[in-house]
Amino acid sequence: MSSFICFWNHRRLNQYYTGGESLEDWKVKISVLWLIAEGTILAYIFLRSAEIGAVEQAGPDVFLLFAMVSLIPLIMAFLSLTLKDSINRWANIIVGIVFVVIPLVVLSEAVAKSSAWAILNTLSGVVVAALIVWYAWKSKQKA
Repeated sequence: MSSFICFWNHRRLNQYYTGGESLEDWKVKISVLWLIAEGTILAYIFLRSAEIGAVEQAGPDVFLLFAMVSLIPLIMAFLSLTLKDSINRWANIIVGIVFVVIPLVVLSEAVAKSSAWAILNTLSGVVVAALIVWYAWKSKQKA
């Protein structure tokens, strides 16, 4: 227990003397944002399936696509904590931009159908992905 307190105090002192976040804090923030992005994807899949009754109508190809899309944020959350800094930044920037652009296409469909839950869910996904890109870009400028 005393080693944990010593480690925690050392980290806090390091943040105090370096003037802010440690370099690893941006990785944790991005990892958590990827987990939130996963939540928005799963919520969209669930609500969309319930809305159109797609569970009975969807074939195995659709479920495979859903599984692949929902695995990407989980993999990125893990990689955000394990990759080296420069590769980590670029991977998060590139995949984050993809996760900003694709939901904007879905957003146009949601606006056309006037589906309030889809608009809210898609906008929250875009905001989370934009924050991922922002934190990854901002961490590049700090290093």
